[in-house]
Amino acid sequence: MLRKVLYIDLSRGESWSIERQDLFDEWLGGTGVGIRLLMEECPEGADPLSPAAPIILSIGPLNGLFPVATKAVATFKSPLTSELGESYAGGRLHLAMRFAGHEAIVIRGRAQGPSYISISGGKVLIKDATSIWGVDAQTAGMILREHEPGMGRRSIIRIGPAGEALVRFAGVVVDTYRHFGRLGLGATFGSKNLKAVVVSGTERAEVPDARRYREVYNRLYAKTVQTDAMEKYHDIGTSVNINVLNWLKGLPTKNFQLTSFSEAEKISGEVFADKYLFRRLSCAGCPIGCVHIAALKTAFSPHHEFEVRKVSYDFEPIYSLGSNLGVSSAEGVLQLIDVCERMGLDVISAGVVLSWATEAYERDMITPQETLGVPLQWNNVQGYISALEKIVKAPNEFYAALARGAEFASARYGGQDFAMTLGGNEVAGYHTGPASMLGQLVGVRHSHLDNAGYSIDQKAAKKQLSPEEMVDEIIKEDNSRGVFNSLVGCLFARGVYTEENIIDALGAVGIAKTGEDLHLLGKKIFDEKYKFKTREGFDLSRARLPGRFFKTVSTLGKVTPETMEEMLRIYRKKRGWS
Repeated sequence: MLRKVLYIDLSRGESWSIERQDLFDEWLGGTGVGIRLLMEECPEGADPLSPAAPIILSIGPLNGLFPVATKAVATFKSPLTSELGESYAGGRLHLAMRFAGHEAIVIRGRAQGPSYISISGGKVLIKDATSIWGVDAQTAGMILREHEPGMGRRSIIRIGPAGEALVRFAGVVVDTYRHFGRLGLGATFGSKNLKAVVVSGTERAEVPDARRYREVYNRLYAKTVQTDAMEKYHDIGTSVNINVLNWLKGLPTKNFQLTSFSEAEKISGEVFADKYLFRRLSCAGCPIGCVHIAALKTAFSPHHEFEVRKVSYDFEPIYSLGSNLGVSSAEGVLQLIDVCERMGLDVISAGVVLSWATEAYERDMITPQETLGVPLQWNNVQGYISALEKIVKAPNEFYAALARGAEFASARYGGQDFAMTLGGNEVAGYHTGPASMLGQLVGVRHSHLDNAGYSIDQKAAKKQLSPEEMVDEIIKEDNSRGVFNSLVGCLFARGVYTEENIIDALGAVGIAKTGEDLHLLGKKIFDEKYKFKTREGFDLSRARLPGRFFKTVSTLGKVTPETMEEMLRIYRKKRGWS
């Protein structure tokens, strides 16, 4: 199997492929290759929205070959935080890149006008996108499906108006219902005049020993469908966590002022499944079917004429646009998700930005003049829809500030104590205790998925863990996910891909690794990411913890600043940082 990197220069309108076996031998694939290519390609101090800042798309050695190895990773310099940007998406992109014969794609420069990239096997074209510039993300995808080849073996990733307007938390829609959501990749696309990338191909992935491959594949498939992940994620999906976290007093409500929501049952995963679930989908190569699609019926005429929109949902959108905004109806949550989908906004950041703005409005720090008459009030769905649209259009200084994220807006208007960001990134839907807080603060992309600190808190609710034990768990997860995210697998399957199974799966495709090799690689990838972060200005000693975290009761009770200081001290010591 040739391990190739495709380079595309939008400024020059050129592309070329280079075999980089050494790169993949050392960094495996996925996130490992992504961070190494970013270090090679991105000049120190580059403006994230300049032609000098690249986009790296990469897959791993198991993609297209094993069950639930269904993710692709985007690595870039984040327009939101000005340091490491990293986002993951399911769908068909990992498979399309495998069919096209490219395990990594590097996009450089800036096109002269609105453009999209068409990759069909060995053929790469940069095409005019003027006719779809300004078109919402869902419609743009429908248009490209009609005009691009490769049906059935194709992935279409594209931005909406938010990315074109350089909203710093704009995402990229992948194959209709999946996303590169976090940290502003959509704005990076927009800064390059890049509306979309279409990938298809006809190549086959060869394995050195077909018999061994089939044995390992069948074992992993059987383990996947026999685990509780199959039932949990297929049936209700991650939205089952709304009721669970509400019971545990870990569900952020009204901008983390509370950790339980009196109306949670109305927006629970069970209600979505009973009343709104339309169908379930799987990413290519996955038997689970965890993508839940709701049917949102909306009137567009007073004469009983309706439109039915299909909207994907899971826990994070329901938290950020539901409990976190005090929205108490499933229809209201779906309406807000739908606006974010069409505009191309990251739903977590959008909800956290609006929750900060609502509280600031409530405290008279922001006036109706600044909101242009939009009433930013809890549970005001129509007001929030109007605000989201104005964030994209940026008609005044206030909405332009919101388009740069909660960290920037709160620095401009005040209220940093209740601007719920860690490392500059709007936080996920957990206030479970100190491990969740620390995990997002120290994680390489300041995400709950860097090390699952929230699950460590939940373990501590059943069996007490010391601060040091929590830190040990975070470091272990930080490192191990560097390997898993280089394969690149879906985190729902992390229980399937044990160290032994990873070694067997890699061996079946001709890559020999030991457990020690994997441990060293995981730490090496983490260190390389922190090297990029600190090079671009991130300083953990100056990182801000919003005061709201210490005022609101979590699953483990109130967290004190002293506890967080102790855990940060232990973390630095164990990482060998001064």
